[in-house]
Amino acid sequence: MMCRAHGVSRAGFYAWVTRETSLREQSDRVLAEQIERVHVQSRGNYGSPRVQAQLSQQGFAVGRRRVARLMRLGGLQGRSARNTRRSAAAKRAYFASVANHQRKLQLSQPDQVWVGDVTYLRVDRQWRYLATVMDKYSRRVLGWSLGRKRDAALTTQALEHATRKRNAGPGLVFHTDRGMEYAALDFRRQLARRGFVQSMNRPGKMNDNAHMESFFHTMKTEGLHDMSFDTDAALHRELRSYIRFYNQQRLHSSLDYLAPAAFERQIAYQSGVN
Repeated sequence: MMCRAHGVSRAGFYAWVTRETSLREQSDRVLAEQIERVHVQSRGNYGSPRVQAQLSQQGFAVGRRRVARLMRLGGLQGRSARNTRRSAAAKRAYFASVANHQRKLQLSQPDQVWVGDVTYLRVDRQWRYLATVMDKYSRRVLGWSLGRKRDAALTTQALEHATRKRNAGPGLVFHTDRGMEYAALDFRRQLARRGFVQSMNRPGKMNDNAHMESFFHTMKTEGLHDMSFDTDAALHRELRSYIRFYNQQRLHSSLDYLAPAAFERQIAYQSGVN
């Protein structure tokens, strides 16, 4: 029936089914992996022109149309700015007013500085976004939120998750990169309501938030490597399992080879003794 519907012979159909993958298809598969890697490294910002330029710098001879075609097939697209000049100027003015307050602090206990960031994960060939909040001193993940949109609602949910676990008082420094999901008015109101001090990376200084970058790298290497997810629920379960392991069991060289939860208990015990 299928052969009649498409006007092909049965022999031709079976020949097509059993045909080996062409060299072009194999090449597309390899190139698609490189395109996805560049797109992830750009934090989802690059469209096909910048992806093609990045690949060219890395020695891949590929045209922009081919890159655009493979990005469409993979569901990848860049983020375009649609702000007016006035709103862009206002955003630049706001960013300029937010200092990197965490650099001035000598940490001696938890709940002095929390750090936050957002990373990209895949579910059934589509992007999902994970917002996370960590205590900088103990490296403990305090809150997280998984969603389909990278916006202030996502980062606010992660913040609320963290504040339900910890009764952090006014004066806590909340540090992030300079993403608009952290500069949004709704998110800033949540910080102000709790008396938290907002802190952001210095322009061009991505290492200012190195603790969060390190966590995301570790999570993807140890917890999610070679794993694929068909549903949001499956990814959510794996994240919950890994973050529990990370907080309760994983030994950190920077914490004298203690897990974050054990390190916090040690600090609380020493404070009580003293």
